[in-house]
Amino acid sequence: MKFLVTGSAGLVGSQVVKDLVKSQNQVYSCYHDAKPLDGIPVKLDLVNNESMTKVVEEVKPDVMIHLAAMTNVDLCEKEKDLALQINAKATEVLSKQAAKHGSFFLYVSTDYVFDGEKGMKIESDTPNPVDYYGYSKYQGELAVQDMASNWCIARTSTPFGIHGTKKSFPSFVIENLQSKKEISVVTDQFTSPTFVPNLSQMLIEISTRQILGTIHLAGATRISRYDMAVLVAKKLGLDTSLLKQSSIKDMNWVAKRPRDSSLDVSRATQLLNEKPMPVEQGLDRFIQEIKNKPN
Repeated sequence: MKFLVTGSAGLVGSQVVKDLVKSQNQVYSCYHDAKPLDGIPVKLDLVNNESMTKVVEEVKPDVMIHLAAMTNVDLCEKEKDLALQINAKATEVLSKQAAKHGSFFLYVSTDYVFDGEKGMKIESDTPNPVDYYGYSKYQGELAVQDMASNWCIARTSTPFGIHGTKKSFPSFVIENLQSKKEISVVTDQFTSPTFVPNLSQMLIEISTRQILGTIHLAGATRISRYDMAVLVAKKLGLDTSLLKQSSIKDMNWVAKRPRDSSLDVSRATQLLNEKPMPVEQGLDRFIQEIKNKPN
């Protein structure tokens, strides 16, 4: 199959492209700044409609996996127009092109489309974002529903994995504790942390089977940031007393965060051969990957 993957140099995108290439697929890896290591690199500008139209026109993919996004929550709050352009308007253009060329369109969205008043959200729950990042991603979801013909919206939560430049939460915890530095971690924010190689396999399965509609692709465990940090520390025998309990209200965040954006993954568990992974299993594999990584 011929795939076009946006955001292919990112934390999730780089894993997806690597896995797709391994399975002998033809993969076009779209990027803006950092050139991806795998696939056929294609320059793509999400603020240039002509650039997006031209790329899809030339590639004519069977499947488009749209991962590229402005994900810095506080930056989205400050740069609202840019966030809307990248997360929603670009998604609209790409969805339209997917419909025109008969491509299956997989849009990767976020748990931040929900307000966080109550966790373990199911796919049919109504989004109500509390920050502009969540709002712009939700506008992207609406664009997909309006413009694409064969589509899937996959919401995920707190992806973690190994990446050349992007540090995910467990890496941040490990580096600080190994350096004997104290870190403040919130006890009252809950998510469904998702191990990136698990997410990648679920996204690829959805793409190849062309599963339609909205689906929650996240880890199978609801956990607070603090408890996850403790879990990481204990697995590596690091000093948990360096983890200082704090609250969302203590953080100097520009944007509001949902308090509990955990996702119910029952649909994915029932439908997919690649099941959402519990956080302990994901962390065990993550730590194993760190240990096996050449220095």
